[in-house]
Amino acid sequence: MTSQMDGDMAIVIGASGGVGRALIAALRLDHRYQHVVGLSRQRPPDMFDDARQTWLEANILDASSLLLAARRVAALGMPTRVIVATGALHGPSLSPEKSLRALSADALAEGFAINAIGPALVARHFLPAMPRDRVSVFAALSARVGSIADNRAGGWYGYRASKAALNMIVRTAAIEHARTHPLGVCVAVHPGTVATPLSRPFIGRTPPSRLFTPQVAAGHVLRVLDGLGPEATGGFYAWDGAAIPW
Repeated sequence: MTSQMDGDMAIVIGASGGVGRALIAALRLDHRYQHVVGLSRQRPPDMFDDARQTWLEANILDASSLLLAARRVAALGMPTRVIVATGALHGPSLSPEKSLRALSADALAEGFAINAIGPALVARHFLPAMPRDRVSVFAALSARVGSIADNRAGGWYGYRASKAALNMIVRTAAIEHARTHPLGVCVAVHPGTVATPLSRPFIGRTPPSRLFTPQVAAGHVLRVLDGLGPEATGGFYAWDGAAIPW
């Protein structure tokens, strides 16, 4: 089990998203964390700076932006929990493909940039900043559809492939991170189907019992992370703590 020390700091990348904002709210109520830092391109309207909370501007697709944010975080303290809550399923030029005929090079590149390359850059800049002498947790929100073994329906080529790439990045980073941070935990987490703008157009057939509000999803994710120790690093876990096959 993880055990945070007084004065620990938590970071949420993707602070302006539905799950990101819920994670910040939950972490702020957790007295293990003296400071909660939110990173996003735009400040969330309900996020203010005070003695326990800071917002920093950062773009996950801009390495220099992340480097600057990492330096500003270092001035605040050492993060013991970093959660990457970014991702894109659809947008003006992005939509889940139903067949090979719908594939677009530009859409694939955009999906990989947001879902895999961005989190990889976050790991590059923030994993080395985590403590070596106590348990810490780095988690990236992935998706069950990124599991190759669990793919039975097909379709959604770009989203599936970009999330599978994210999973490989997390797994590989976990191996490297363990060499210098033996108590570090680096995992991918599937938060379930969450009622946010990311998934809203695709949740029509989701059973009510499996459709979560951002607040419920954030609670699930944090409980899963609280239950993981160093032996779990490099894993892929569902919202209920069950391991997901790669």
